[in-house]
Amino acid sequence: MHIADGILTTELCVAAYAVSLPAVYILGRKIEPEEVARMGLLAAVTFVVSLIHFPLAGTSIHLGLYGLVGILLGRRAFPLIFATLLFQALLFQHGGLLSLGINSFNMGAGSLLGWAVWRLPGLPDAAKALGGGFLGVMIPALLMAAEFSLSGYGKGFYYVAVVYLVAAVIEGALTAAAVAYFRRVKPGIFAFSQA
Repeated sequence: MHIADGILTTELCVAAYAVSLPAVYILGRKIEPEEVARMGLLAAVTFVVSLIHFPLAGTSIHLGLYGLVGILLGRRAFPLIFATLLFQALLFQHGGLLSLGINSFNMGAGSLLGWAVWRLPGLPDAAKALGGGFLGVMIPALLMAAEFSLSGYGKGFYYVAVVYLVAAVIEGALTAAAVAYFRRVKPGIFAFSQA
């Protein structure tokens, strides 16, 4: 789902930076010392898990755990995703520097919407986690398809987003399982996402 440099229009990439950079600043302000270790651990997990690709329907997909990151970090998920994508672009040319803003916007939006679902009152944790994990994948996939359409590639990329339905269901299930596990062994882990 990482968009490489030179594929989307420069104007779209610059516009995404105009949204992503202020979001990194605003959502990353006043990080508490106790948040740093959790952010580092989750950055490492998302970094590694996104390097493991699975073939599916003529392409390859990878897990990102963006919904889970949103649930566990709340608003801190966006700056974490930006930093992780920056390292992936610099170390493995996974994405690119020009497209970093748009990749951060897409995946960060998935994380933030996963967090928003998590905060909905009146729903059981399992349903919120499943929805948050699902949206953590589907929102970036749909945004990517819209961006390709805006850049003149047509609407065919919406069909690619359908392939990501499989990944979204898997991530939703993994997120629900992780949330159930954390609720049993360390319920205080959700404190940061409540703020």
